[in-house]
Amino acid sequence: MSRIGKKPIPIKDVTITKTGDAIKVKGKLGELEMKIHPNIKVDVTKEEIVVTRPNDLKENRALHGLTRALINNMVKGVTEGYTKSLDIVGVGYKAESKGEAVLFTIGYSHPILFMPPVGIKIDVPAPTQVKISGFDKELVGLIAAKIRSFRKPEPYKGKGIKYSNEVIVRKAGKTAGK
Repeated sequence: MSRIGKKPIPIKDVTITKTGDAIKVKGKLGELEMKIHPNIKVDVTKEEIVVTRPNDLKENRALHGLTRALINNMVKGVTEGYTKSLDIVGVGYKAESKGEAVLFTIGYSHPILFMPPVGIKIDVPAPTQVKISGFDKELVGLIAAKIRSFRKPEPYKGKGIKYSNEVIVRKAGKTAGK
């Protein structure tokens, strides 16, 4: 039995609606919807959600834990939300808020203006820090990865945009002559 899949998901301050093969979670921060695989059964009661599988085929075992984790992320997202923080490292590299959008100056000949999608909020507490928050875990991670891709950290000086908890493995530079 899947260790993750057999845990029930506690319901607190959310409304769960199950219609056919889709589940909808609505909370104080927003509303998320997910389509459920036909092999997986989701039982919704007043205080918890239980995910079960019909048999022990490899595909069903994989889907069991995955479905439970995705539903749990939805419940946690609409109640608490998710946050990712990025650090900008480099001389002259910075970010600044322009209303909803963020303007990145990261060593190119032009600044990059990034407009976040609906449901994502980007804060710039300092010129070298960016905080991305939202209720959809997948979208928050996707936006953080997109911003990081503007200027990935390089291994010699560590310049670029990196996650706050990311460790950049540094390389030694060239050694002089003989």
